[in-house]
Amino acid sequence: MTNRCKWASSSPDYFDYHDYEWGVPVHDDYKHFEHLILDGFQAGLSWLTILRKRENFRMAFDQFDFEKIALYGEDKIAELMQDAGIIRNKLKVKASIKNAQCFISIREEFGTFDRYIWGFVNGKTIHNQFDDLSQIPAKTPLSDQISKDLKKRGFTFAGSTIIYAYMQAAGIVNDHTTDCFRHGQLSNS
Repeated sequence: MTNRCKWASSSPDYFDYHDYEWGVPVHDDYKHFEHLILDGFQAGLSWLTILRKRENFRMAFDQFDFEKIALYGEDKIAELMQDAGIIRNKLKVKASIKNAQCFISIREEFGTFDRYIWGFVNGKTIHNQFDDLSQIPAKTPLSDQISKDLKKRGFTFAGSTIIYAYMQAAGIVNDHTTDCFRHGQLSNS
């Protein structure tokens, strides 16, 4: 039997996400944007809820194409608010549009969002050594710093807790517990 992080052992819906995505370093701007949007929508909800709706989000939000999302107007917002396949929260929908615009501005300044975000860690994943889920923080001084910078650049739904969840998903930090088979695999890659 494969030893996974305890959070991922609670439901088979988590297995593929945990085993192949969570904590794997992301260097594709579209994937970065997807993580940012989904982690923003997760605020106040379980990740399992978001994970089960992820394909619906992809369809509703044009495969997380930030160039298209940045141009969404009131008609598209109204359409999204009628889509039962996603989380219908108007503040989060509007934040997605605003964040797409801000995401594009960062790309214009840095060349890629990837270069911007990985600059906070000098291009290297932080490999934590947590033995138990209870040791994993909800936020860190680094997520505070990134959150503050993103907010300064106009992002919303980018608080430190959301940003730390994004950092975990995008492999900026490796928070697989030390007893999880993925911890060592990612630490050695």
